[in-house]
Amino acid sequence: MIPFISKEKVRQALQYPKLIHALREAFQQEIITPKRHAHLLSEQANSSLLLMPAWNPSGHTGVKLVTVAPQNIDTPTVHAIFILFDSITGVPLAFMDGEEITQKRTAAASALASSFLSRKNSSHLLLVGNGSLAPHMALAHCHTRPIDKITIWGRSAEKSERCRQTLTSFADLPKGIKIEVTSDLAGSCMSADIITCATTSRQAIIKGEWIQAGTHLDLVGGFKPDMREVDDELMAKSVVFVDTFTGALAEAGDILQALQSGSLKKEAIVAELADLCSGRYTGRRSEQEVTAFKSVGTALEDLCAANLVWQSHQQEANEKASARVFQQ
Repeated sequence: MIPFISKEKVRQALQYPKLIHALREAFQQEIITPKRHAHLLSEQANSSLLLMPAWNPSGHTGVKLVTVAPQNIDTPTVHAIFILFDSITGVPLAFMDGEEITQKRTAAASALASSFLSRKNSSHLLLVGNGSLAPHMALAHCHTRPIDKITIWGRSAEKSERCRQTLTSFADLPKGIKIEVTSDLAGSCMSADIITCATTSRQAIIKGEWIQAGTHLDLVGGFKPDMREVDDELMAKSVVFVDTFTGALAEAGDILQALQSGSLKKEAIVAELADLCSGRYTGRRSEQEVTAFKSVGTALEDLCAANLVWQSHQQEANEKASARVFQQ
């Protein structure tokens, strides 16, 4: 029987320090990631299916299946499952909770980028957005920089407070971090070292005039061409990095709209995450630079996370087998 690895097991396997390190290595490996497939399932319900494949020819193959049903009321609008195969034999190895993989790998990729792009002494993190991904984003950043203060801003103060409570409940949150909710977005932007945005906004939330020299921006919302989180002025003053050129130049609204308006020149998009991980580009080049990392997600990250989950599952199975032998 093919095992199903639950959300709880996925969460236990994907501790951020380990996942961030694994992603850094994965971005230097031979992993093939075709463009994701998107299919409309129901015009009436506007529901869709996304398929995100990735494989290492000498290792594993993975496919994440995502359904999006915007009209859902009593159930979440997004569901996901990940299937892991052996690339050589084609044998299916496991089913895994895809939603937990997505949240973990998205946050870890941003923290990995920050390790190259934010100032090493960055201590104040501003979290813009208060959805289910937001606390994961904040937690991951705490594992790459000496964060001692997290400020949360969102359109709903009630949801921001719930986000704060979720974040404080994480057992692996470093001790002594002050976490607060704010209604002053402009003022918080001016004092933050790192700003991480995880929203579904279709209009710019962050203005360039608020951003001080040396700030790093981590933009994970705006994953469609008609979505964006920052204005043209901010894109114009930033040195821009992306998770992958292919994905960002096809889907990232913050980049596509700024390119269209002329505020962002294509040559200002200097490197993708693989360039940083391999050392082909060194990342931040001065304390005064404003850096921006734009991600839309890549199946490489899903496969990397799934490999760690599979390793954890195998280790647990081996330990149980050894225990049974010992008891006999």
